[in-house]
Amino acid sequence: MLQPAVRLVRLGRVPYAKLLGLQDRWLRRLQAEPGTEAPSGTEAGALLLCEPAGPVYTAGLRGGLTPEETARLRALGAEVRVTGRGGLATFHGPGQLLCHPVLDLRRLGLRLRMHVAALEACAVRLCELQGLQGARARSPPYTGVWLEDRKICAIGVRCGRHITSHGLALNCSTDLTWFEHIVPCGLVGTGVTSLSKELQRHVTVDEVMPPFLVAFKEIYKCTLISEDSPN
Repeated sequence: MLQPAVRLVRLGRVPYAKLLGLQDRWLRRLQAEPGTEAPSGTEAGALLLCEPAGPVYTAGLRGGLTPEETARLRALGAEVRVTGRGGLATFHGPGQLLCHPVLDLRRLGLRLRMHVAALEACAVRLCELQGLQGARARSPPYTGVWLEDRKICAIGVRCGRHITSHGLALNCSTDLTWFEHIVPCGLVGTGVTSLSKELQRHVTVDEVMPPFLVAFKEIYKCTLISEDSPN
């Protein structure tokens, strides 16, 4: 049986708005296709990967930022956006791997909770491939991947008519001081960390991309088709 195919779109370091724009185009593309159980080998959507070019705070469907907080964060030089993903406020910036799978879950045989668990498993597997042991997923409301009480990967998704968007943000060499200006994901008393901090060396987004793709293919049981240019 052929595995479902997923288009791989690597954007490099780009403004967060460019990622959202491409995500919206892929959403419209999938939503326009017939909503049927697909035969084996059918394309299931796209995997959008990038590193944010600048600091961005995002709020999810449950909010997380007051107008006063928004003004304060913008005064720091960061962009602030309200997104359609689940969860509360978090930070995206340089040194972070952003992974937005825009997928028709029916073509992968997945339900939403299975998709979230698969994203968590990808991040855990990446940590293992980088030589970092002890990363694990936790039960809600502690969605994401953790090393004890330190979050290394945040996850927030949106799903409508079986089609997902948004995804995960994994800290590679992120400047973690940006997280000090918010309560990440609304979880008081928890911290954040990065691969660089835990491994005590500089880990770039480019370095983790190949092992992340290995983990994604393993866990989603799909093939990846590279795209030279996004569309």
